[in-house]
Amino acid sequence: LAFSSATHDIAADGFYMLGFDTNQQAMYVGIRSTFYRVATIMGQGVLIILAGFIETLSGADPLHVNVEASPKYDQLAALIIPDDTRKIAQDTEKIQQETGALHFVLHNDVIRMGVHDADKDSVQTFVNQIIAINEANGFIASTTDPASAAADTGWWEAHVSQPWSEYVSQPFGEWIRHTFGEQRESVTNTNRVGNVAVAAVTLSQSPAEGKEMVLNLSLDKGDKSIALIHGDRLVFTAENWNRPAYLVFQADPKLSSDTDVTYKGLSGNIPFAWSITFFVLAGLFICVSFYHRFILPRPESDKPHDHLTARTIVSEFGATFVSFFRKPQIGAALFFMLTFRFSEAQLLKLINPFLLDGREIGGLGLTTGEVGLVYGTIGIAGLTIGGIIGGMVAAKGGLKKWLWPMTLSLLLTIATFLYLSYTQTDNLWIINLCVFVEQFGYGFGFTAYMLYLMYFSEGEQKTAHYAICTGFMALGMMIPGMFAGWLQELLGYNHFFIWVMICSIVPIIAVSLLKIDPNYGKAQLKKNKEE
Repeated sequence: LAFSSATHDIAADGFYMLGFDTNQQAMYVGIRSTFYRVATIMGQGVLIILAGFIETLSGADPLHVNVEASPKYDQLAALIIPDDTRKIAQDTEKIQQETGALHFVLHNDVIRMGVHDADKDSVQTFVNQIIAINEANGFIASTTDPASAAADTGWWEAHVSQPWSEYVSQPFGEWIRHTFGEQRESVTNTNRVGNVAVAAVTLSQSPAEGKEMVLNLSLDKGDKSIALIHGDRLVFTAENWNRPAYLVFQADPKLSSDTDVTYKGLSGNIPFAWSITFFVLAGLFICVSFYHRFILPRPESDKPHDHLTARTIVSEFGATFVSFFRKPQIGAALFFMLTFRFSEAQLLKLINPFLLDGREIGGLGLTTGEVGLVYGTIGIAGLTIGGIIGGMVAAKGGLKKWLWPMTLSLLLTIATFLYLSYTQTDNLWIINLCVFVEQFGYGFGFTAYMLYLMYFSEGEQKTAHYAICTGFMALGMMIPGMFAGWLQELLGYNHFFIWVMICSIVPIIAVSLLKIDPNYGKAQLKKNKEE
């Protein structure tokens, strides 16, 4: 599947360059990125919904678990395991008499929990007790893994990791911390976490002997700040169906207002549901392939090679790499590919942690649900709009004209996070605006990067050369991201964002070294088209 996906990506990128002239490539580069995100939503959203719908049809009625969190529930008793097993058994028997259909029974109409925090060790002990009960009753498998416990220490950890840490990373890290790190007042570790609540679930009647009913719970709707931390998969059998299986929910420790969430439990035939989903997906691909066969344009330059043999494929494979590294300005191009995202790559790794981390350590202290809105919705909108507008303006003025504005757009909008880190505002409107501006700048500026990769790939083997370029693009994103988190912990958020701004000098140098045809990406003059 990975090989198929990679070759499809290469073919799609190559066809995009073969089917469009340079002006059209510039015009639609943002649209292409948008549809890539739509495809991701289809794969990670719509197909999951389809599988869930089929699972619903093949099992018991879905179980809906409603959880409410509010300061008015702070006085409710917490960290108490529901132990009224007799009442739960009586409720189950009553429901069994009223209806013959097998379904799950939730013994709490609504799970209510306060938003006050709780002692971390107490909560962990409590959750461990719940896990032990569910294990003893056979609802979950044992969490003890003898194989992993007996595993030998890996070669890297034994021979490289410790010496490197002791003689290089730790001394160097301490020097960075003392020389450039924030002198923030030491934060007392309160050892506090979010409050928890428990719900009990049974079956209305025993499943057939030797059969299992598996309950899988996942978020249905509502605030992600209330998480299901235990009980997402529970197995009911003829031996434990009338015993309570426990679910444990935990609120985000930063939550302070009324909110609610609904979790949905399904018990259908999961292998069957996914089999049908993959059959539908395969059928969709077959239909789309026929559509492409007759509808897609046929560029004159897209011609098959004659007399292909294994030997010619191997020789051309090597020749492709050789010709790539012999292209004009290869040194400047590689430097640009590897460093254009040097500062942005570091920022992207720390956006979510910065939004979530507490104010006492320099973050904004948002809840998980607020981050989902700010970055997952507003941020994506800014990224998409920036990419589309970037393609439109590049098609009018060409890549060379817009290269510097796009570069500065990508780099200077990072200052929004520098502003947020120093003000630590709690105004969600301002936070949303800053994230939108930064992501818009990123989407707008990234257009120049993609267009340059297409520009540099122009030539006889443009498809293969563009694939190599995207490999360097991924490397340029991976390397800065590897040390970004380590560096932030040493510097603190304020100084880390200053460092990211300083790093903007590197892509500016890279852009200054490029030589680009002024006409690349521009619309051709009408007379040239007529000729």
